[in-house]
Amino acid sequence: MAPAEDDISIEEKRVYAGSAGRTDAYVATETGVVRVAISGDKVGEFELATRDPARDVAVLARTDAADVLAVATEDGLLVASMDGDRAGDGSAPSPAGVGSAVAVGVHDGAFLAADAEGEIHRIALDGAPDADLDAAAGLDATRIGDVNDPRAIDGPLVAASDGVHRVVGAPNRGSDALTLESVGLEDARDVAGAGVPLAATADGLYWLGNGWMSASDGDATGVAADGDGHALAVVDGDLLVRDGTRDGEDGSAGDAGWDADSWRVTDLPVEERPVALGYGPGVSIAVTDAGTLCVDAGDGWRHQVLGVRGVAGVALAAVE
Repeated sequence: MAPAEDDISIEEKRVYAGSAGRTDAYVATETGVVRVAISGDKVGEFELATRDPARDVAVLARTDAADVLAVATEDGLLVASMDGDRAGDGSAPSPAGVGSAVAVGVHDGAFLAADAEGEIHRIALDGAPDADLDAAAGLDATRIGDVNDPRAIDGPLVAASDGVHRVVGAPNRGSDALTLESVGLEDARDVAGAGVPLAATADGLYWLGNGWMSASDGDATGVAADGDGHALAVVDGDLLVRDGTRDGEDGSAGDAGWDADSWRVTDLPVEERPVALGYGPGVSIAVTDAGTLCVDAGDGWRHQVLGVRGVAGVALAAVE
């Protein structure tokens, strides 16, 4: 095993953050949610943000108030503001009106959450100032449909044992306008809803073009994308990477295809299985089953052992 990436001090990492910007990674684990400060490929402080065993985690960015953290737990979906520089500086986690929660994501300025019964809910914080987040969190969540055995949510997509589902409709026309539609596949384990839709299933990795197209055969367990052509996936325990291209004259992401030839296997600096994937501004993240966070800002993977087990998800938030 390679040595941990701890060859610079916390103070040096803080100085580096001043020029490179900072991203916080929130890792859902059986111990709680661990907040990790990242600057470029440097990993700084990490601490517990919540202490309830977490099944999933998501961050809702807001321009006029502090970002909001949502944590899926056995006792329900909990939300808290993320105001301040340390994990305890925001509001205390509050119930969001969803029972035992198994997955959570962000879509159209609101949270989407799945409960243990397979119901999918939308939780909006519209009009709630940051200071009133605790009260806003108690608003009733709106049920928009149900699936069998939900596993993951990303953007408008829901991964479930009965395949991939998509939230359709316009929330500004009222919650009743939102519905779920099945878009195919079976035994979906994870989805990526940014840019070209991707799905990790028991039969392989798929991308949505003219129907679902195969990107890789095998047992796919995780996938993430940044919406700009970059993507990560775990297939048969290997970490696959798709490097984005920028072929468009307007600087938009070019289309180099999403089939098997557009992916490559990458080696992490530790011999551990990646189980949670994510993207932040200029960084890709892979967290392993042994609790090691790996980050790549373009110059290869660096890593930091977090000392936690039962990793179930990761969400990233731009801080500076």
